[in-house]
Amino acid sequence: MNDPNGLLYYKGEYHLFYQHNPKENIWGNMSWGHAVSSDLYSWEELPVAIACTDDVGIFSGSAVIDYENTSGFGSKENPAMVAIYTEHKNDKSSQTQCLAFSLDQGRTFTKYEGNPVLDLQTSDFRDPKVQWVDGQWLMTIALPDLHQISFYSSPNLKEWTHLSNFGPAAETGGCWECPDLFKLGNKWVLIVSLNPGGYQIGSGTQYFIGEWNGKEFIADDIETRWLDYGRDNYAGVTFNDAPNGKRIFLGWMSNWDYAGKVPTDPWRSAMTLPRELSLEGDRLVQKVLPNKKLPTIKFSTSGGNVRISESADCFIEVGLSDGKIFMDAKNTWYEDLKFHRQEITTDKEIVDFEIYIDRGSIELFADGGKVSITNLLFVETALSTVSSTGELLNLEVINLA
Repeated sequence: MNDPNGLLYYKGEYHLFYQHNPKENIWGNMSWGHAVSSDLYSWEELPVAIACTDDVGIFSGSAVIDYENTSGFGSKENPAMVAIYTEHKNDKSSQTQCLAFSLDQGRTFTKYEGNPVLDLQTSDFRDPKVQWVDGQWLMTIALPDLHQISFYSSPNLKEWTHLSNFGPAAETGGCWECPDLFKLGNKWVLIVSLNPGGYQIGSGTQYFIGEWNGKEFIADDIETRWLDYGRDNYAGVTFNDAPNGKRIFLGWMSNWDYAGKVPTDPWRSAMTLPRELSLEGDRLVQKVLPNKKLPTIKFSTSGGNVRISESADCFIEVGLSDGKIFMDAKNTWYEDLKFHRQEITTDKEIVDFEIYIDRGSIELFADGGKVSITNLLFVETALSTVSSTGELLNLEVINLA
């Protein structure tokens, strides 16, 4: 699996569609996998939702509930779940935007006979994120090689009008992909993934803060802001229609620099923990949704670090050193990795840390969630021993094996 697609909440279920190879644990046969959950932690895997063919792959996109039946696919009594996805010609000649709809809560989909609904006659035009904004459907979509995000509007999901483009801006070291536009408080946030050109190596995700005026996104500035400083958080987007107006994010926990090489079997790849997003000043704040079963370490420090170990030779170090928040994962990697240490400068004298550890990953949040570091791990059993050095405050270890 790779990119999360069609993130949606409907009738008590969170829907996670995702890029998926149903046949192998390498990239290929791109189809939409499907899983549902009531709490974003316990998932039920369902059959493939939208399958590839010999000629086309089903690339990234989004899903909406057409409550007003603007498309005519359902009714107001039984509104259609509509998937908006990129159809990719396997000969790489074109990428177009297509629709499929479901009347049974995403269990089966029917492709729209009028596909494609948006075709620029280009080979790089993908990843539509669609939502209902101000009485119309708004599509946020990538022009990858131009380092631009396009915006389109539609009254019915079938006919689209170009509104504007944003970019190039900030980081342009790789193609732009998997955009998402949403409002937090009185500001709008535009997420843009890029590959390569990430914070250290391979793929990464940046974001912009600004205004949406109904036609164009106007950034407050073009400063580089990284959503995550680790290696392994890419192509993330947020759920449409999450309860209580929450903005919940999931990312693909890997990196295109080595995604096809990591030594896992029979599966390969996973998603991040679900994170609720908020905005503090001009910085995104990420907080993992509560779950009492998660292995967690919490502490504050003015200049110390924590070592989380499986053995004397297998460990991670995190903490604050010389005014920098850091993570060093050199000793939990399966091969020599040049960029094993992340460092982020901070002006805080005391920094709080909240760390979530799984068998194959670590997700760190510091400075109240304004700094996130997500990395894959490769250990034999589990990281279960905690030790510390320096000025450490309020160390709390929860559910560590």
